Amino acid sequence: MSEKDNLVRFGISMPQSLIDQFDRLIALQGYDNRSEAIRDLARKALLTSSSMQPTEMVAGTIVMVYDHDSRDLPITLMDLQHDFHHAIISTMHIHLNHQQCLEILVVRGEVQKLRELQQRIQVLKGVAYAELSVTHVDEHGQSHGHSHHHGHHHHVQDKAETE
Repeated sequence: MSEKDNLVRFGISMPQSLIDQFDRLIALQGYDNRSEAIRDLARKALLTSSSMQPTEMVAGTIVMVYDHDSRDLPITLMDLQHDFHHAIISTMHIHLNHQQCLEILVVRGEVQKLRELQQRIQVLKGVAYAELSVTHVDEHGQSHGHSHHHGHHHHVQDKAETE
C-alpha cells in the first residue's frame, strides 16, 4: 500500500462460523489482524487472470506437472514453448520422480495470450496440472518495446546446480 492511500473503514457481515474459520486460518498464516488478511485477499482477487481485460500486460508463472513417459509429450511441450517463445522469459524443469516432471515457465505478455498458452498445455494428454498465476500487472498497460534479449532462457535442473 502506498503512502498516499487513505485507509477507508467499512463493515462486513459474515456468519460467525465463517469468521471463526477465517480467524483460525489467518492466525496460522501469521496475520495480526483481519484487515491485513482481507487486503491481501482483495489484492489476490484482483490478480486472477479471469478478472482482467484480455489485452492487459502482465507477468507471472505457468506451473505444470506432467508425465515424462507420455509418448511425444515432451516434444509437444517444447514445440508449444517455441510457438510462444516471445512470452516465455525463463523456464525451470525439475524431475519429481521416475515419471513426473514439474516445469515452471516465467511468462510476460497479454493476459489472453498467456491464458491461451496455459489452456493449450492443460489439455495435452499426460499433463496432470497446469496453472497460470499472475503476479504483476504492468501499470502502463503496454509492452516494453522488447529491447531486452530473449536468448537467456535458463534451464535449471535442480537447486544444487544453481548454488
